[in-house]
Parts: sequence; C-alpha cells; structure tokens
Amino acid sequence: MGRNRLQSGVAMAVAALTSLACVTEPTMKSYKDIQLTHDASGHCVNTTQVFSPDDDWIVYDSRNVDSGIMGAGEVAMVHTQTGEIRTLYQAPNQTAFGPGVGAVTFSPAENRVLFIHGIRNANREHPYSMTRRTGVSVVIDKPFHPEFLDARNIITPFTPGALRGGTHAHTWSGDGKWISYTYNDFLIEQAALAGKDVKDLRTIGVMIPGQAVAVPADGRMENNDGVLFSVIVAEVTDRPEPGTDQIEKAFDECWIGKDGYTRPDGTRQRKAIAYQGNVLTEEGTLKTEIFVADLPDDLLAAVENLMPSADPAVRLPVPEVVRSRRITLPGEGVTPEPRHWLRSTPDGEWIGFLAADTAGNAAQLHVVSPNGGAVRQVTVHPFPIQGPFNFSADGKRVAYIADNSVFITELASGASQRITPRSEEADRPLGAVVWSNNDKMLCYNRYVKQDSGNYLQVFLLKEVQ
Repeated sequence: MGRNRLQSGVAMAVAALTSLACVTEPTMKSYKDIQLTHDASGHCVNTTQVFSPDDDWIVYDSRNVDSGIMGAGEVAMVHTQTGEIRTLYQAPNQTAFGPGVGAVTFSPAENRVLFIHGIRNANREHPYSMTRRTGVSVVIDKPFHPEFLDARNIITPFTPGALRGGTHAHTWSGDGKWISYTYNDFLIEQAALAGKDVKDLRTIGVMIPGQAVAVPADGRMENNDGVLFSVIVAEVTDRPEPGTDQIEKAFDECWIGKDGYTRPDGTRQRKAIAYQGNVLTEEGTLKTEIFVADLPDDLLAAVENLMPSADPAVRLPVPEVVRSRRITLPGEGVTPEPRHWLRSTPDGEWIGFLAADTAGNAAQLHVVSPNGGAVRQVTVHPFPIQGPFNFSADGKRVAYIADNSVFITELASGASQRITPRSEEADRPLGAVVWSNNDKMLCYNRYVKQDSGNYLQVFLLKEVQ
C-alpha cells in the first residue's frame, strides 16, 4: 500500500500530535481502595469488560494464576456495593486437565457474560489447550445454562460458519452484538505435528448474529453447535514475502470504538477491528505492526455460503469483502514496534498500544489513528507499564499498572497520577485495571496472604465524592 493513501485525511490528526506527553500531577479524582473478595480461592478478573452494564457486579473466574484456565472450573460475580458473591457457572466434570473456564466478560448491552470454555471431553490424554476451547455465554438470571457461541466441527465435511479449533480473548463489540476472538486451528496443529508442510499460526475472527450453525455430532463431544456464525478476518501465511504486508501471525485484536471510527472522507466505519500482525522485513526478520480490518455491516450475507476447503491442512478462508491494511509504517514519524494489548478509545479516534520509546523507556503507552499517520507517545515513565491498559468510558483517561501501583493518565496532556501506593512485589496490583461503565470505579487483582496460601482477590477503587 502507498504512503499517500495512508496519510490521506490525517493531516489534522498529525498536527495535533506534535508534542510528547509530560508527567505532571494532574487534577484528578481521589479513590478509596476496597478489597471486595476474601475467601480462600482464586478470583481472576479479565483484562477488559468485567463490569455489568449497571456497574453493580464484577465478573471473574476461579483461577489463582493467569495461566491456570485448565484447572479453573467456576465463573462468578461479586457485588460492587455489598460484596455478595453469586456463582454463574461450574464446568461439568472439571479436572486438573479441563475442561476449564476463564477470561470472563460482561456484555455492554445486557446481563450476560461470555467466557472461554474448554472442550467438554477434556482428560489427561486430551487436555485443555489453545486449539481445544470455545466461547460460551450465560445469562445471569439463568445461571448454569451455558450457550455455546462458536460452532466447532473437526470432521469432514466441514461446515460453513463453524470453526475447527479453539477461540479465546473474546470481546464484545460496542453494541454487544458481535464478538471478536483469537483463533488457533486444531486440524492445522495436528497436520503440523504429523509432518505436513504447514504451521499452526494464530489468527483472529468474529462471531456474527443472525444465523445459528448446526454441526454433526461426533460421539466424542469434540464438536458443538453454535448460536453465532464464525468468520476468520485476518489472513496468515506460513511464508510471508519479505517487505510486504503478508502476515505470519495475527493477534491481540480489539474493536475500534463503540461505534467504529470516522474515515478520512468523514463517513463512519461502524465495525472494525485493530490487531497486531507479524510481517517479514526485507532483511528477513519478523516485525510487529498494527493492522485494521474493516467489516461490512452485512458481513453475514457475504459469508453465509463461504465454503471451507475439504482438506484439513488448508486454513479456513477469509472472505473477500474483508481487507486488512497496515496503519503503522516506517517513515511516518516515530514508529516504535507495537507490543501487547491493543485498545481503542470509545470514540474510535485512537488505537492504544505499548512500545518502547526512542529514549529507551520500555513499554510506554502510544496511540495512533485507525486511519494511519503519526504515532504519539502518551506516557513518559522511567519504568515500564506492567500489564494491559484500559481507556475510560469518556475516552479522556487511561488506567494501568506501573511501578507496582495503579496509575491514571490523562490522554490529552499525558499528565499522570499514582492512584495506589507503591507495593512490594509479593502483593503488587496484577493484570489489568478495568473501568466501570460510569467511570466512577475501577477494579484490579492483588494477591492476599491467608493461612492456607496466597489468593487472587478483587479490589475496587471507588471514586471519593
């Protein structure tokens, strides 16, 4: 793609990004730090979308370590005012090898949660894994009644709208109707293990409402029907051509804006996803860049007859109506290599990412327009940001963990404030800091020592009036 096309329409945005952020003490709210959960078990908060639409509840899973989904069997929620806990789901026949549940998010539009669910026949020989998991939702007024969202079919003939592997990092679109996910294909994985000339490459996709997908039963509980139609939206290749935009791996996706973003011509792109993609430089090294996939509103109509290949070693197809474009390019001002956890401001104006800055400060927050153009550094700390970040609902602030504390930074000025005291490593804040929908609360995880061990507990930062 040409630089002129990427720069078209972003001159005003570039002009607004001429100064680096500074770290000063802004005028911000004060917060009271409250421990919400106390029992001797794990309470792992996901990296985003964990507050109920009315902000009365925070949803979590029973992991006690971030990597422990395989052994976690419960999804629950805690009341933000009373500390009451309600169990929403328990995985049947849970063992140390699965099925496993975790990474729970609340729909922004209804009282429904969504989470990873391992394949139901998990055991020692066939445990939970990247290619053996799916997305499940539960309505909070109907606990213990799971609804499988993405259909899975690993036997031929393959089914349009069904996947053949494992989904995770599920995220609701702003209207709560579509769901994005990261995907690894079980059959590609097995083909690679069998010596086929193919690699198990991560990619991303979306689930679309409007057409449920039924698949053949396989007698082993490997297959499942889905109430949504699944589509892969990022094309990956085993051998990307050096110096091109061909992608070797797609990951860390996010929806752009609650209602998309404004194109350079002033029109609105309603559904779009930003993601990180590894490309091969002309020198033959992999480099991470940010891509945007624009999705048509009528995507379902364009893909409902999209047929997967009968060959299990051929990847699921990407519809022709979906095209990805790279928005970070050499020569467009400061272009640090993106790292981790893309997020978009609610208005869709900026995509945030972590990267080292030109002064050598690791993992600082940067932003770039979904239309491409200049990159702006927002935070300038002498220490790295330690995990995922989230923008406030009003789009003016960003919250994250750094220097073993919770920080809030104003997006426009870069002014930062330490919200919690610096902690020792053993009890520092962990994971992500997530805003409530009304911006008056944030939550995060921290280990708390008890007689029987250390347990992840949910903490609430509540705005002091």
